[in-house]
This record gives sequence, C-alpha cells and structure tokens, in this order.
Amino acid sequence: MKKHLSIMIFAAFVFTGCVPSLTSLTETAVKTGSAVSKAAREITPEEEYYIGRSVAARILSSYKLLNDPDFTAYINITGQSIVFHSEMPFTFGGYHFAILDSKEVNAFACPGGIIFITKGMIDLAVNEDQLAAILAHEVAHITHKDGLGAIKSSRWTEALTVMGSEAAKQYSPGQVSQLLSVFEGSIDDIVKSLVTNGYSRTQEYSADETAVVYLKASGYNPAALKDVLSNLQSKTGSSDGGMFKTHPSPTDRIKEVTAKLTESQVSDFFKVRTKRFSDHYSKFSK
Repeated sequence: MKKHLSIMIFAAFVFTGCVPSLTSLTETAVKTGSAVSKAAREITPEEEYYIGRSVAARILSSYKLLNDPDFTAYINITGQSIVFHSEMPFTFGGYHFAILDSKEVNAFACPGGIIFITKGMIDLAVNEDQLAAILAHEVAHITHKDGLGAIKSSRWTEALTVMGSEAAKQYSPGQVSQLLSVFEGSIDDIVKSLVTNGYSRTQEYSADETAVVYLKASGYNPAALKDVLSNLQSKTGSSDGGMFKTHPSPTDRIKEVTAKLTESQVSDFFKVRTKRFSDHYSKFSK
C-alpha cells in the first residue's frame, strides 16, 4: 500500500511537470500529514492544492487525457471566464481544465481547481453557453469545497492521535507511515465520492443553483444549464455509467434549475459564441 501511495504522490508531481527528489517527496508527505492533523481549523489553499493534485493523479490512472491542444485551450479560456466571476477566482495552484479521452458522460472537480471533463460530456453541448454551463457546475463544486467534505472525520481524529502535539519537531518512521495512510485514505474518500458514489442531491442542486449565478455574472445565458440538462435527459438509460450513476436524474435537476431561472434576454453575443464553439468543435478530436 505504501508503494502504491508513493507512486500516486510521484504521479501528482509529474502531472505538473516537476519530478522532485525522494527526500522532497518525503518532506511533502510529512507536510501533508501535518496539515491533516490541524482539524481544528479549515484546510488552507496550499493543503487543498496538494490533496487535489493527488486526486487528479488517481483519476488519471483510470482515464487518459485527450491530446487536443486547441480544444483544451478553448475550454480553459471558457472555464476561466466562469472562474473570474465566482466567489473564489483564485486558488493556490490556479484553475486548470483538461479533457479525458472517454465517451463516458462525466466531469470531475478535484479540490483546489483541477477540472476534468470527458469527451462524452463535451459532446452533449451544442454551443459555448452550454459548455460554459457544464464547467460552471464543476467550478461550483470546487468553490463549495464539496470534494474536501467527502473526507471522513475519523481520518482527522486518527491524524491528531498520531501527531499528538504541534510542538513535535520530527516523527518516527512508524508515525510517517500512519500519516501517509491517513493521507491515502483521504484521497480514497474523495475519489470514491467523485467517481463511484457521487455527491448528495443537495450538493448537486446547490452546484446547479450556483452555476446559474456564475453564468449570468459572466455574460452567458443562465438557461443554458437547463438546455444541457435536457440534452443529458435524452441520454438517460445509457449504460455507460458516469453521471447517470452518480447524479440525481436530469428531470429532477431541470425542475430545480427552472425554479431558479428568471426571464432573461439572450444577448447579441450569443451568435458570436455559437459560431466560436462550432469552429472549435468542427476540429475537435472525433
């Protein structure tokens, strides 16, 4: 298990293009363990960053990134326009959007700002506003810290027991091993919530409601979220798992979103955005 964790932490650094020394990896693991022990206060942005990187590495062990630089750059620009109008426009490591080479209809928001969206999910969007709606929902999960909320409280208790006192200057190999186990368990909790179980209905409805706010603030049509949910509804019954397995039914989400929408006029820029999406999508990897 410790070997698997070491590989996972190493992969998290490779994801950023940095390969540290073994000593650096150990120091990072101990630092993270120390962070986990501070259950009396909120996780810092830096701590959230390291947790999110490890969650991303775990997801990338099951999904392959799509090699499409043009569309990846496009969704990052679209995503950033949403991020800048959220209540948390900056994170320790910044927001990063990437495409997973999978026909599964899904998206994953890792703590700290890494958002993955599958090719199958992108295929549901018919214009830029709908693409922005998908990304806005995932950004909302990050600003709500839903991923961090999936970590079992018992893990914090275990970490506190191991650490004992913040005055401790160094830890025995056995203590470090226990802290690494707590860290790996925390990542397991989040990945299980993202990939297997999904968030609660309340969290999903709240992310939809916040997405509507983000869309309106950034100049996108808030009703685009309802439209993309309708597209998702048409695929209900698909056997590919993904959102169909972990999210409330599209029908229920549409009802909730509709109740939050106010009558709004589609701006003249809608045609410009639709053409921009069409131009990029026509070259999108098939």
